[in-house]
Amino acid sequence: MHFRSLILAIVFAAASAMSSAQNPVASTTASRPWMDVSLSPDQRAALVLKELTLDEKIQLVHGVGWGPLRAGAPIPQDNNGGAGEVIGIPRLGIPSLQQADSAVGVRMSAPQSRYSTLLPSVLGATASWDPEAALLYGNVIGRELRAQGYNQSIGGGINLARDPRNGRLFEYPGEDPVLAGVTVGHVIQGVESNQVMGDIKHYVLNDQETGRKIVDERLDRKSMRESDLLAFEIGIRIGNPSSVMCSYNKVNGDWSCENDYLLNHVLKGNWHYPGFVVSDWEATHSTVKAAKAGLDMQMPGEEYYGAALKHAVTSGEVPQARLDDMVLRLLRSMFAAGVIDHPPTPRTVVDPFRGREDAQHIAEECLVLLRNTQDILPLDASKVHSIAVIGAHADKGVLSGGGSAQVDAPGGNAISPERPTKWGEAVYFPSAPLRYIRELAPDAEVQFDQGVDLASAAALAKHSDIAIVFADQYMREGSDSPTLALPHQQDALIQAVAAANPHTVVVLITGNPVSMPWINNVAAVMEAWYPGIAGGQAIANVLFGKVNPSGKLPITFAKSEADLPHPKVFGLVDDRLDEDAYAQRHKAGFPADLIEGVRFGYKWFDSEGKQPLFPFGFGLSYTTYKYADLQVNAKQKTVTFTIENTGTRGGTEVAELYVQLPSASNENFRRLAGWQRASLKPGERKTVTIAIEPLALATFNEAQDDWTWLPGEYIFSVGSSSRDLPLVVKTQFQ
Repeated sequence: MHFRSLILAIVFAAASAMSSAQNPVASTTASRPWMDVSLSPDQRAALVLKELTLDEKIQLVHGVGWGPLRAGAPIPQDNNGGAGEVIGIPRLGIPSLQQADSAVGVRMSAPQSRYSTLLPSVLGATASWDPEAALLYGNVIGRELRAQGYNQSIGGGINLARDPRNGRLFEYPGEDPVLAGVTVGHVIQGVESNQVMGDIKHYVLNDQETGRKIVDERLDRKSMRESDLLAFEIGIRIGNPSSVMCSYNKVNGDWSCENDYLLNHVLKGNWHYPGFVVSDWEATHSTVKAAKAGLDMQMPGEEYYGAALKHAVTSGEVPQARLDDMVLRLLRSMFAAGVIDHPPTPRTVVDPFRGREDAQHIAEECLVLLRNTQDILPLDASKVHSIAVIGAHADKGVLSGGGSAQVDAPGGNAISPERPTKWGEAVYFPSAPLRYIRELAPDAEVQFDQGVDLASAAALAKHSDIAIVFADQYMREGSDSPTLALPHQQDALIQAVAAANPHTVVVLITGNPVSMPWINNVAAVMEAWYPGIAGGQAIANVLFGKVNPSGKLPITFAKSEADLPHPKVFGLVDDRLDEDAYAQRHKAGFPADLIEGVRFGYKWFDSEGKQPLFPFGFGLSYTTYKYADLQVNAKQKTVTFTIENTGTRGGTEVAELYVQLPSASNENFRRLAGWQRASLKPGERKTVTIAIEPLALATFNEAQDDWTWLPGEYIFSVGSSSRDLPLVVKTQFQ
């Protein structure tokens, strides 16, 4: 009997082994139950947590230095060359986090001879007012991160444009919280559709670069919830990012990364955010306070979340449950994004052709036509015999934004490919507008002038049918512009050319809005932002009418600094003073009292009765549109109306919906509440429906710590910009 039982046991073991060999998934699930994909991300994370030692938990809540970013910094053997790494737990199948800066494309590709697509700036992409374009934007970043072996993006900037001179404004989606939240939320969706972890940053009020590591941003909670925090709330609701990156600055006296109100109360409490909070690089200031306030991961280094955190946990200063919560938030985010089940291995080759096509599509949607007197545009190649192209290295390429958003240019900097690029140096990408203008005007004489010598530029313009002046503005992380003016005497260049030729077209390649003292002297103006790797071609296509412009401004263009809520950047002493140098001189920090509350951007101009240079939501087309028949459905929370293309060209109109709250709100301005793109053929009429964003109609009640909707009369307006709203309906709306 004993012998028979032994034989049966051997047979059963052999059969089990064969079954496991034939079904490795079942075997893996048996030994690692957290690999059961039928379980929720939270259940899977809890199973892993049970297996972790204290040291392993500590290992997962801090990163490993600056890696390749700083000479002498430790570089783990499996490091992928990005901005940061959190070492995984191989024995449990938990991979390392390979983090990459990726605001407008994947950064730091050149050291390993990789290629990354440079997309238009985030501000530019937002000018498309197209959630599908935003989704595509994120998809390009996500698929190229994955191809290069990364599993976490640390892009997703959503800071609002409280100050249009902010050096990183090109990384951010403009001045309105609803437009910003919808745009960045869809970018995050696109990133995470590639099994790459998404991020949203910089939480919160990191709205200037000057003194960003020492400034104390002061704003009441109601205003914060209705503006900067509202952008994050909508972005997180739509995008479900794996992480939220807290910012360098203080908010109302506490560092953002140890701010209990922001992290515990609002983010994790009110919004029930399940992911993890990661510090901006070196934005951690404490161990116990930060841990208790809601910071889940220090990046980079281990000064606060290494041995110090371990001691705080073992001594009881930080509860074990809090450390477990940090780790659970990371692990559940990894499972939810798919980076454990679908690691980005092996690496693959980035498709540069697909990336360029996608970048061009986005660029063509985001170019904004600001002025077009006597319909000088689009240019008719059959009637133009000579064109002067002037300035901004338009014979070589297009400018890009700098700092941690800087994507490496293929072949090197287009204006100086022979030498390596340094931090803070303007980088041009090889998409020369001159080349594509010549392609679209093959029979015209197209000549280029650098624009350095005003007399030379004016002479060329005088003897040309059309003069196209390219003017650019380099902006980067770490410094703000003290002014709205174009740098390097480009205003004088435009004035000189316009004086020589009344048919002058100005193309702006800028990170931010700029003033235009010459506006009444030029025939046309196009804002091209930082247009990306296919920017030259996109610009030429719009100039010659191959593409009808449909972009609308996501930010107000002021006439001068005097019209802004704060004529000077907080704390700015010297022009474009580097923020690290500033911190050395002013370690005590300084306050930024945001007394305007929610009234910045178009809300400031409307409430103050000021006339902007160009209003929020503005953008011209090569055709015309007529709006009619506005109806509001309070029950379904929608508005419906018709748009007719009354011109001779097909085009796409961005119809914008604004609401003014009841008088009890004490608001003397409108709020953006929704929008819709509509493509129409000449003579075509369409019925358009816009869903109303509920929080655009709400006010935040600090006493109740919740949103409320006021009783009374709401005024709904629809039109082509914040200052052109032909359709108005007043209604009770609750």
